[in-house]
Amino acid sequence: MKPFTQLAGVAAALDGRNIDTDQIIPARFLKKNRAAGYGEYLFHDLRIDAATQEPTAFVLNQDVFKHASILVADHNFGCGSSREGAVYTLADFGFRAVLAPSFGDIFYSNCLKNGLLPIRLDAVVLANLRQLITEKAKNTSEALRINIDLDAKTVQWPGQGQAIHFDIDPFWRECLLKGVDEVTLTLSYQKEISAFEQNHYASHPWLKA
Repeated sequence: MKPFTQLAGVAAALDGRNIDTDQIIPARFLKKNRAAGYGEYLFHDLRIDAATQEPTAFVLNQDVFKHASILVADHNFGCGSSREGAVYTLADFGFRAVLAPSFGDIFYSNCLKNGLLPIRLDAVVLANLRQLITEKAKNTSEALRINIDLDAKTVQWPGQGQAIHFDIDPFWRECLLKGVDEVTLTLSYQKEISAFEQNHYASHPWLKA
């Protein structure tokens, strides 16, 4: 898993509440070989017209957002099923972070376990940000870039002024900064764990009986 420290990336705006995991990756694609990558299936049924099989006007089909690494979404993003494939497809497409007012609980957890940073921010702030992203692309054909600093727990973009703080569990912050999952992080403290056990059993010898 690639460490996440700082990111200055192109942001894409996705309007609509309750974007569920079946919209993120339709269930029929979960049978595909994960090793080959899931990126091409991201929002497949929104990106491809079912009747013509031609690309739609969906945001990620626009050239300015084809290399987006930050997704700015709305309430309850990633609700629905517990499929980890929803996180895989976002990561394989190139996304490193998702900003939303709220997330589906299991989706949020899956993000943290797979190196995709989910950031909860105020709904009004994000609504204004999505509008700014859309208007900049429409008026200048250029993408808005957002700066994320996980170490400082801040998000900032042009014209926004002071960086905005976000909260994240310290354990998962450390995992993401180091690019490890919870098991690997725990094993990295093996020396400290062994020392604790040795001292604990020395002061409580009956526990080993």
